[in-house]
Amino acid sequence: MTYLIRGARLNGADAADLIVDGGVIAEVGTGLSRAGATVVDADGLVALPGLVDLHTHLREPGYEASETILTGSRAAAAGGFTTVFAMPNTSPVADTAGVVEQELALGEAAGYAHVQPIGAVTVGQKGERLAELGAMASSRARVRVFSDDGFCVFDPLIMRRALEYVKAFDGVVAQHAQDPRLTEGAQMNEGTVSAELGLAGWPAVAEEAIIARDVLLAEHVGSRLHVCHLSTAGSVDIIRWAKKRGVNVTAEVTPHHLLLTEELVRGYDPRFKVNPPLRRDEDVQAVREGLADGTIDIVATDHAPHPDESKSCEWQAAANGMVGLESALRVVQQAVVDTGLLDWNDVARVMSAAPARIGRLERAGTPLVAGAPASLTLYDPRPGRTFTTADLRGRSVNSPYLGRELPGEVRWTFFDGRPTVSDGVLAASMTEVPA
Repeated sequence: MTYLIRGARLNGADAADLIVDGGVIAEVGTGLSRAGATVVDADGLVALPGLVDLHTHLREPGYEASETILTGSRAAAAGGFTTVFAMPNTSPVADTAGVVEQELALGEAAGYAHVQPIGAVTVGQKGERLAELGAMASSRARVRVFSDDGFCVFDPLIMRRALEYVKAFDGVVAQHAQDPRLTEGAQMNEGTVSAELGLAGWPAVAEEAIIARDVLLAEHVGSRLHVCHLSTAGSVDIIRWAKKRGVNVTAEVTPHHLLLTEELVRGYDPRFKVNPPLRRDEDVQAVREGLADGTIDIVATDHAPHPDESKSCEWQAAANGMVGLESALRVVQQAVVDTGLLDWNDVARVMSAAPARIGRLERAGTPLVAGAPASLTLYDPRPGRTFTTADLRGRSVNSPYLGRELPGEVRWTFFDGRPTVSDGVLAASMTEVPA
């Protein structure tokens, strides 16, 4: 099917028309027409390359009560994402070619987004010996990102060997920077609020010490390092120092660490329990500035669904994690676009082009030009309304934004030329959408 998108603001700039035909952007210009095309009125809408999330937990195989690849990719489409990188903390762990190929196939069957598996660094994410990195890299899934996310690769020798190994196929190790000894029993950010609430503190240095060690290891072996969900001002300083030094390091920040602070923990609502924890207002300002000046490369959701029983309980017993695919773009608008720190061209970079580049996906995150794959998002930045469970399209509802007013709305998402979201309505099934 052919679509004529009229009057969209490309990356928030001047309005233009786009013709989508055969899975590609056939033309970009003004005053375009195409006989028989379905017309999409995009007046006032921002056109962005399809969003790419480098950090998504889809839970399948093994934890389908929380999420499946189908439900997670539906949530992704509703949030404007056309590619998601699936973290390996599944059961079995995605530490072999067989598991990552299964995940890839399930994503293809769902059809809402490209699901790119991330392979585990160590067998079973136990931190003891390297997983089958080469086999996963040469599999049909063509894995290039490896992470034990949820667990830190704490042994420096194992981390060094992983960094050395992935160089052979231009891979990257994505580190969950958390010293496990410094965070035993930790419940929230360490500081005045944790002391007042009587909750065990999670010190910033537990994150910063691992990042400092790993940037030096990456420099030593000449390999690529990526830092997951960076959350403290000190971490920003270390990444800034490492980049000035020439270390090949990239870093991500989550939408919730751009907007929310530890003050929300005062109500003991488990929706605000997350790893790493919500930090001080000073940290929020530092990561915003780090994203604005390029120290932090991308925004990644760390979408972490949990069933109700894991969140509808007392704080200490609750699981860490928040769902974030559906809300990400709206939170980014509120935190850094409406505050003037980023423009929409910057958003295209940090939520599409840069994550695709880090993950080495050539057909994702491409500019909206003639001949490019037709994966794009049409976003209305104008409406502001309360975020509710009706906005959530995955299997879990553990969002920290429920009841909060957020700007914006995804109106259309096109994945390889087919609309997964049409005028704000998520497609019931991609198998029923004509190519």
